[in-house]
Amino acid sequence: MKYGNLVLEEKEFVLLKRLVNVSGFYTDNTYKSSIEKLTEELKSAVVYNEEEMPKDVIRFNSIVTIQAVNGWSKQFQLVIPSQGDFKNSKISILTPMGAAVIGYAKGDDIVWEFRNGEQTLKVADVKQVHNTINSDILL
Repeated sequence: MKYGNLVLEEKEFVLLKRLVNVSGFYTDNTYKSSIEKLTEELKSAVVYNEEEMPKDVIRFNSIVTIQAVNGWSKQFQLVIPSQGDFKNSKISILTPMGAAVIGYAKGDDIVWEFRNGEQTLKVADVKQVHNTINSDILL
């Protein structure tokens, strides 16, 4: 990892912890294990205020391009759960892919468990879209 640990903006960190806490009821094992792994990574996350946040870190509303070792590539926007829309490439933070990428930076390799097994992904690009996140929302 470029920065050693997950990197999160403080308001987004608070919102993410809330979302993770209320999402512990998944019956799907892949979703459940993704949330558990993200919860563990949050324990050592580095938290910055808005002004200090590195521009190359994946955060809420970022447009992310990832590449898999097996050759496929995908671009999507990482969003809060209520804005998730797979058809329009808006991936919820509480999906396995969303949980896998949050807090990582451009150039990072991510090893994560998905339905079809463990995958190694590379963060190829990160573009910031500045929409204010209301940290009072839950879902």
